[in-house]
Amino acid sequence: MSDRIPPQDHPAYEIIGGATRSGLVILCDHAQASIPAEYGNLGLPPEQLARHIAYDIGVETVSRTLAAALDAPAVISRFSRLLIDPNRGRDDPTLVMRIADGALVPGNARIGENEIRERIERFYVPYDSAIESTLAGVAATRVPVVLAVHSFTPEMKGIARPWHATVIWDFDPRFNLAVLRALESEPGLIVGENEPYQGGYQGDTMDRHCLAHGYPHALVEIRQDLIATETDAKGWGERLAHLVRPLLDDPALRERAWFGAHPPPRTRRQIA
Repeated sequence: MSDRIPPQDHPAYEIIGGATRSGLVILCDHAQASIPAEYGNLGLPPEQLARHIAYDIGVETVSRTLAAALDAPAVISRFSRLLIDPNRGRDDPTLVMRIADGALVPGNARIGENEIRERIERFYVPYDSAIESTLAGVAATRVPVVLAVHSFTPEMKGIARPWHATVIWDFDPRFNLAVLRALESEPGLIVGENEPYQGGYQGDTMDRHCLAHGYPHALVEIRQDLIATETDAKGWGERLAHLVRPLLDDPALRERAWFGAHPPPRTRRQIA
């Protein structure tokens, strides 16, 4: 059995190759604002596609930097969250956003079930399967440990968000709290826990791929103004790599866990 996950290119995702020895797999659900030409940018002007409604600003560079620094495989999406959001369950009402942070999305406003199914098959399923196959490749030699990278806006609806970084989690404290405490140890950082929203949504990426299998995981959110430039995003990737590397030796991460039945799904907040 190979001790490396090979790289792979696909229109809906990229797998960055890396070693399996640490067990770490990096996920980046909202890496890009890419929309194939035939969708006509969903009727949106370019300035809207440069906003957080289309992707998580800065996270692709953070994720690539992390993968390189830790020689860990990463799975990165290659489509805008406005087409379909891979960090949602298939029955989630925000799977396809018709209005995103005040912006009407013309190409989604009257979308029907058939078009939603087509987008699921074209974008959601290939990305989801890439995560599944990557985790299976790691699980052949050890229990995978997942680190998902997201970003959030500096303010929402006129309310400033003071946190530099946060950890969003529910059910499994192992890696989540280890990453949270490591961030809190950094001088000068304002760190949030389940801010600016909570974890624990049924059907999301962490639910489907980590909680369902008992894999330790953490979801880190970074404030977008701190990673908006290539230089700053690389700096945060290196910072996270430095903090995460020693955590991967924890024996608690070498076993699966089971947390029982999930509670009813929460009502999802506005896109962040």
